[in-house]
Amino acid sequence: MFWGKIRKRALLPLFLVATALLTGCGQKEEEKHSPELLLGFSQLGTESAWRSGNTSDIEKKAAESGVSLMLEIANRKQEDQIAAIRRFIAYQVDVIAFSPIVEEGWDNVLLEAKEAGIPVILVDRDISTKSEGLISCHIGADFYNEGVMAGEYLIRKADSLEMDEVHIVEITGTEDSTPMRQRQAGFMDTISSDPRMQVVESVNGDFLKSRGAECMRYLMEKYGDDIDVVFSHNDEMTLGALPEIENAGVVPGKDIIIISIDGGQEAIDVLKEGKINCVVECTPMLGQELMDTAKKLKNGEEVEKVIHPNELFFSDEQDLSDLAPRGY
Repeated sequence: MFWGKIRKRALLPLFLVATALLTGCGQKEEEKHSPELLLGFSQLGTESAWRSGNTSDIEKKAAESGVSLMLEIANRKQEDQIAAIRRFIAYQVDVIAFSPIVEEGWDNVLLEAKEAGIPVILVDRDISTKSEGLISCHIGADFYNEGVMAGEYLIRKADSLEMDEVHIVEITGTEDSTPMRQRQAGFMDTISSDPRMQVVESVNGDFLKSRGAECMRYLMEKYGDDIDVVFSHNDEMTLGALPEIENAGVVPGKDIIIISIDGGQEAIDVLKEGKINCVVECTPMLGQELMDTAKKLKNGEEVEKVIHPNELFFSDEQDLSDLAPRGY
């Protein structure tokens, strides 16, 4: 009995050491496999190939970067995005990112994120806020410059065709969204100094293919052959508009100059066919910049307030035969 007690007492330290070693190994193993960062991302919807490409790229880069991604799709509703951001706050994610459906109406929920000590990144679109310091970084295209490039192309095209008057119809994106406002501003500012340029009407297509078709049908019925140019704020609306132009007996790309923005594969293919004249790129491949920026924010590092990716320009002025697949 006495020996049994001694043996138990002698074995107890060994048991504690073994337990500590096993616990330590378990902790190291857990640390090894635990994500470097927990990122909550609210995507505004799935309305286009561009948006789907953007989501896929973010998912891919998160997996490659060791980032745990909480993804929520908002179905193009601001209230859904606000609810998603509040869930991210409750879950205590490290960083919140979202692509806002509209510019305004975010202050309250972003103040909640700030009070929780969670940095916020805007992806693709920008917002307007009344308070400072709610957003750590905006990663997205220079939408104003996209409009400028579209306008500059149109001026060159009008010169090459020796056009005396240029009647333009514009199909805009989602009302009050950053790309809608800035693409329009960049385009208008660029063509305003050219007296030949006349924007006869702007209609809202909401960045949707179906709405692009509806808008173009209305415009063809109202103006018909008087339309010289269609400036469309994205490829989806452009692709919706083209059949309506053809149904009216007009040849897109020849009888009417077609200018689009995004640079998706389908639009580039149609550009090569000659039915679109110009496509300004707006790349959805923002995933790596998002992961890199989120990691810096978690580590307390300084980040740039605005990050614009390099973007390309495609038109009938170029040889596009060797252009690589677009990936979206």
